[in-house]
Amino acid sequence: MNQTITKAVVLAAGRGTRMRELTQSRPKPMIEICGKPVLSYILGGLRQAGMRQILIVVGYRKEVVVDHFGDGSAFGIQIVYREQISQDGTGKVVELAREFCGCDPFILSYGDILVEPPSYRLLTQFDQADLVLAVRHTQDTSKGGAVYLNEKFEVIDLREKQLPAESGTPWYNAGVYAFRSTIFPYIVSLQKSPRGEYELTDAIRAMARDGKKVKAVEIKGYWADVRDPETVSALKVNPPVYN
Repeated sequence: MNQTITKAVVLAAGRGTRMRELTQSRPKPMIEICGKPVLSYILGGLRQAGMRQILIVVGYRKEVVVDHFGDGSAFGIQIVYREQISQDGTGKVVELAREFCGCDPFILSYGDILVEPPSYRLLTQFDQADLVLAVRHTQDTSKGGAVYLNEKFEVIDLREKQLPAESGTPWYNAGVYAFRSTIFPYIVSLQKSPRGEYELTDAIRAMARDGKKVKAVEIKGYWADVRDPETVSALKVNPPVYN
């Protein structure tokens, strides 16, 4: 049975070293595109998709985020904050959302991923799934996570930053998810990856291998990964299309 989702978690703690001077005085999600922070587009999209309570995980230059968005009332949402003290990957940081989410399902987005509101709504179609993962169809999955799917469009494996010739799948992790509370025991059990970080994708892979239903949905509309200054320049020409 589908369950209404009204909570979201946005990971906005990182500086983004590839952004160079753009993040000297602000965290990466606060870089501006056409006069608005990237995070403002994300929150606006989540609000349009029905999210009313949003947890923002902050870290580097957290005051810039808190001072801009406050409690969210000016944006028609309720915002709370948790601080990521140790910058040790995307895995353990999800544990900071456990008290906020409780037993409720929630959408999670990285703070540098832009999608249209209908893409968030796609993620709310749980059916009997424990987790829904957004994917993009691409010819090159080497810049991020390659997602391996079965004939039912269920996730069977995820692999990070492979060489283009190694992937063998056209599906790319789009960086937006919907979780049930069943994710949290897997987060607690995470071990550091070879990169020395706790990887969220490792928890998702473990769920799939344990027989949990991990469903994928394809995002076909607007999508952007704000990863470097070149992307920021391109987005000023082709900005997000929603308020």
